[in-house]
Amino acid sequence: MQHPARPILNLLTYMPQQRRIELTPAHFGVDYTELRLPTEDGETVDAWFVGAKREPVGHILFAHGNAGNIGDRSPILALLAGVGFDVLIFDYRGYGRSTGSPSERGTYLDARAARQALLGRPGVDPNRIVYLGKSLGGAVLLELAMAYPPAAMVLISSFTGLRDAATAVYPFLPKMFIPDAYPSLRRIRRLRSPLLIMHGDQDELLPLRMGEELFAAAPEPKQIVVFPGAGHNDVVVDPEWPATLTAWITATLAAHDEASAGE
Repeated sequence: MQHPARPILNLLTYMPQQRRIELTPAHFGVDYTELRLPTEDGETVDAWFVGAKREPVGHILFAHGNAGNIGDRSPILALLAGVGFDVLIFDYRGYGRSTGSPSERGTYLDARAARQALLGRPGVDPNRIVYLGKSLGGAVLLELAMAYPPAAMVLISSFTGLRDAATAVYPFLPKMFIPDAYPSLRRIRRLRSPLLIMHGDQDELLPLRMGEELFAAAPEPKQIVVFPGAGHNDVVVDPEWPATLTAWITATLAAHDEASAGE
């Protein structure tokens, strides 16, 4: 049965805003391929595949936050391609050019369609898949990781659960009226992938304590990087972010390769 407040929370959680794609990676000199992905329940998800500018370090499945669309992430896609990552990014249903209306279950199905598309790209090694989720995207990909563990998992400015996130952003909302959706704190205890958490210590929407609680609950191996002075959307524009991310993923995938070779 649907939680009686879920329609209200959907309005507060999902913010597609402008559905028109204003930017693409081509604006930054990066080639990309547009994909139209069928979901299990009959929707069509719009996605882009951006190839690495050199031999890829790994293949990133990127789930963005709750506002805007994939076009808004074009600068990040260009940056990731430039430091050596293939990236597949997708818009949730109801966002950008994707069909349907967003919902918790729907975002999970969208992520599954995107993962399948990434695995189907030529040259993509299933043992070098990295999930990178920003804010809401972290919760979406954490659910995916329960069924399909990646080689590495990165959470950026994400939250412990929707109930906790909603009361942080909308303190006037009683918790009893908020569905227990996207329960990341419970899920992360069962994570079977190396984890990197990146969070700003001045996050005005999802406070640093959420990143710290996720980190404390997660099994090893794990690492947390706190960006001093960074707000909710500042981590990915920090000049240290690309090098920190690349170094951790490179080391993690190398360790994964060594472990696989020893089996």
